[in-house]
Amino acid sequence: MPRLEGKLCVVTGGARGIGRAICQAFADEGAEIILTDIDREGGERAAAEIGCTFLPLDVREEADWATLAAAVPLCDVVVNNAGITGFEHSSGPHDPELASLADWRAVHATNLDGTFLGCRYAIGAMKARGAGSIINISSRSGMVGIPGAAAYASSKAAVRNHTKSVALYCAQNGWAIRCNSLHPAAILTGMWEPMLGTGTDRAERMAALVADTPLRRFGTAQEVAALALLLASDEAGYITGAELTIDGGLLAGSAATP
Repeated sequence: MPRLEGKLCVVTGGARGIGRAICQAFADEGAEIILTDIDREGGERAAAEIGCTFLPLDVREEADWATLAAAVPLCDVVVNNAGITGFEHSSGPHDPELASLADWRAVHATNLDGTFLGCRYAIGAMKARGAGSIINISSRSGMVGIPGAAAYASSKAAVRNHTKSVALYCAQNGWAIRCNSLHPAAILTGMWEPMLGTGTDRAERMAALVADTPLRRFGTAQEVAALALLLASDEAGYITGAELTIDGGLLAGSAATP
């Protein structure tokens, strides 16, 4: 039997990258998917290709979550994946001294407020059944300081901590609603393309960007999706409040070059 047979799963930021890979992995395992994204065109295209339902959602907006709750009042899995780095529309600076308050708030509105609202929706959509799985996509940057991306690191650290609060709250109420966070590092998605380029030095650029990673390569969105699939499944029924890194060994320390 497929691992997610009969489960209804809501994924935010599902139009591309890690979110899309999670939607595909869940669909491959028999889940019914509600793919949400602020990008209507991209979301509709991804949903059509995967074979699932698309609903528009700006995770920053409480009204959008209320609309989703009315359309999808019950679900089994929620993946709070939608997030931004802050560099999409502002080149910075993003360091602790010179970052603007507007840039700081913009990153937190999507990454932290969006996750808070997503967890709140998930609890409401799962507690009638008394069970479910909430998966919050944090980052390796939520576990260490990132001087050049202070808002991003702060928001992802807050997601890491809020995950634990949600897990404990649900357990205290006697619900088997699990909440865990994933912490990817360098995952090769479209956000890296501007740095990699298409020139003859692309391979060299890739190698330089992961030189400090013990496995010396980028991770893939599919590898993150595989971990999300485990947490969504009943196989992970005793895992809650956990933080799982997928970083090629980066946080383990250092590895000597052979």
